[in-house]
Amino acid sequence: MLLSAAVATVLAALLTMDVTGKKGSGLGKQFQYDIKAQGQIDPALIGYEQVHVFESGFERPMSLAVGQDGRVYVAGDRAVRRFDNKGQLTQEVTLTAEAWCVAVDDAGLLYVALQDHVEVFSGSGEQKATWAGLGDKAVLTSITLAGDDVFVADAGQRLIWRYNLSGEVIGRIAEKDIERNINALVVPSPYLDVAMGADGLLRVTDPGRRQIKAFTRKGDMEFAWGTYGNAIEAFCGCCNPANFALLPDEQGFVTCEKGLTRVKIYDIEGRFVTVVAGPEQFAEHARAVSISATQIERWALDVAADAAGRVLVLDPVTAKVHVFVSLQNKNNH
Repeated sequence: MLLSAAVATVLAALLTMDVTGKKGSGLGKQFQYDIKAQGQIDPALIGYEQVHVFESGFERPMSLAVGQDGRVYVAGDRAVRRFDNKGQLTQEVTLTAEAWCVAVDDAGLLYVALQDHVEVFSGSGEQKATWAGLGDKAVLTSITLAGDDVFVADAGQRLIWRYNLSGEVIGRIAEKDIERNINALVVPSPYLDVAMGADGLLRVTDPGRRQIKAFTRKGDMEFAWGTYGNAIEAFCGCCNPANFALLPDEQGFVTCEKGLTRVKIYDIEGRFVTVVAGPEQFAEHARAVSISATQIERWALDVAADAAGRVLVLDPVTAKVHVFVSLQNKNNH
């Protein structure tokens, strides 16, 4: 499926930014890295096992979410598809434009972001609301729900929008604010992720700094974690982690890196715990990206975790969803 001219223009701008967000300068030599040595991961560091894989059926899958009931939602092309926890397709919601990301609340309402605005659908697929657009520069890449708030990550404008449930903007988070000692997010490519923690703090990626930051709902930054490097516990490349999800019961985070394809677990304090999967588990993905990464607008893995602690990874290159379980818990599945 071809991207619209507006989306293509924004993506072209994002993909040619340096880490200061200025167009046209490209990523400098300091962001060129050799990943050959890191392509092999010590098996002793891998704490998960793939137990299932299923096809999304999309030409261009973009995003993944899991409901409280374990059902899996994949946004892609011009639709959102719902699968049961075995990977069987149970519903499709048709959209008017390309879907960028999706979230689902406890009642089954779907919040779907197109390039510049959010649309809301009932569990049966009926459109309930269309929220106002955020302008030509918007690239909405992640949604998280938290009580009466909806937080939407905008990679194009490098901030998080805070909405109420009526679709009214009630706050802007992670913008540069000298008085509050907040630096602008560094977003060199179209990846910006957001999730609400059980502790009430909003987690936001700062991919150009290879960090995950914690903010209050009012936008105060509390702390950040993450370091740059090729070592297994660090984040490498120009802009990682590309995507992440929170594990249930405050067990920590699962992160995805692009460039060097790694899915990893960190504890709630940001300390490395184990590897879910590496390049060997996503060989077709890694091969395609190494050949034509600049031709694939959204090629990073996306990730979600369900209430049972299963890790689900969407591969946009193969259009498949991979399901992993912890080796410690495999006997329970």
